[in-house]
Amino acid sequence: MAPKIKIGINGFGRIGRLVARVALQRDDVELVAINDPFITTDYMIPWGAAGADFVVESTGVFTDKDKAAAHLKGGAKKVVISAPSKDAPMFVVGVNEKEYKPELTIVSNASCTTNCLAPLAKVINDKFGIVEGLMTTVHSITATQKTVDGPSSKDWRGGRAASFNIIPSSTGAAKAVGKVLPVLNGKLTGMSFRVPTVDVSVVDLTVRLEKKATYEQIKAAIKSSIFDAKAGIALNDGFVKLVSWYDNEWGYSSRVIDLIVHMASVSK
Repeated sequence: MAPKIKIGINGFGRIGRLVARVALQRDDVELVAINDPFITTDYMIPWGAAGADFVVESTGVFTDKDKAAAHLKGGAKKVVISAPSKDAPMFVVGVNEKEYKPELTIVSNASCTTNCLAPLAKVINDKFGIVEGLMTTVHSITATQKTVDGPSSKDWRGGRAASFNIIPSSTGAAKAVGKVLPVLNGKLTGMSFRVPTVDVSVVDLTVRLEKKATYEQIKAAIKSSIFDAKAGIALNDGFVKLVSWYDNEWGYSSRVIDLIVHMASVSK
């Protein structure tokens, strides 16, 4: 039997806990350490001593390479950031994970929305070509939102109570697709509506196609993600709206582990 991939988790919030649950259900991964960044330094874990080869950085705070590099100094061999990063290379399983090289020590698993959007956009672009597109995600509540109305450092709307409002918000998910699929760089942008549900979100992607295709042809081409064939529409053979559902918590956490397993296989 091949040795298990040993992982540690830094940040035990929603994603950190779900990554732990996914890891505990797998036979090829061993969870060796969990660290929460808000405990005293006396109890923080030296990853090397714990035997953690991979660290999942899921605090939502250490999202750039310089900050994430602290885990390498602590003895970890690789770091996977469970959020978009401004400077770490981003990978989406099923889209560009084969471009990963063993010398990359800090990578990002992108966002949950990018993990839904990128496979959908890749299939459409590979088959029919995308001229340009707009994306809207209807997104469940996250821990960054307010439980009651209050001030927000981001924008006024962001301070509204999450459980009682539909809140328009910005998202970098569509632009991030251009990082995992450079051929689409500059062709997609998008926005978000934060809605008062606990989990499960949906992407609405509207694109202009390079090659004409009926909606039936598009449905036949898509095999990745939970594509809602009945929810999408086509104005004509060159302008379509596609709808795809995604689990922004459990599904995303599963992809984090999938990426780690792939990285480990390449690094052997």
